[in-house]
Amino acid sequence: MAEFPSKVSTRTSSPAQGAGTSVSALRPDLGFVRSILGMLMLLQLVLGLLVWALIADTPYHLYPAYGWVMFVAVLLWLVTIVFFVLYLFQLHMKWYMVPWPLVLMIFNMGATVLYITAFITCSASVEQTSLKGTRPYNQRAAASFFACLVMIAYGVSAFFSFQAWRGVGNNAATSQMAGGYA
Repeated sequence: MAEFPSKVSTRTSSPAQGAGTSVSALRPDLGFVRSILGMLMLLQLVLGLLVWALIADTPYHLYPAYGWVMFVAVLLWLVTIVFFVLYLFQLHMKWYMVPWPLVLMIFNMGATVLYITAFITCSASVEQTSLKGTRPYNQRAAASFFACLVMIAYGVSAFFSFQAWRGVGNNAATSQMAGGYA
């Protein structure tokens, strides 16, 4: 019994020593950027930026219709940035209690509907608010074109989000290994 203390080694530590060492660095998931969802989000960001930048460079404040287009384009562009960052840094995995496929599907469907209204509003207002051949006319016409493209991109995202939510084409193990995106 006298040998017991020499054979056992013990180490003591205080809670203050280990506090803060568990912070992990955020690393981007490049697999997400190569996925369909990641590529569509990047496309939505680029096209959405073109829509609101083209409208913002014209005197849009004189016409209420373009106020709506700007509201839709900027709001959805900002929310898409938030979703892109969440998925890029896999923050959606840390908030596992949120049904991300359902949230993303609802967002993409809502964005599609809002961009349908923005596209129709922008397209219908080009002829009425600008003289043909002028710079504002060309910018507003180009914004209408890009609004149509971003509307289609959100529609395709809504389709793939719906499939991810329903679990079409994969099983639970595949979707868990894929990081939760299609």
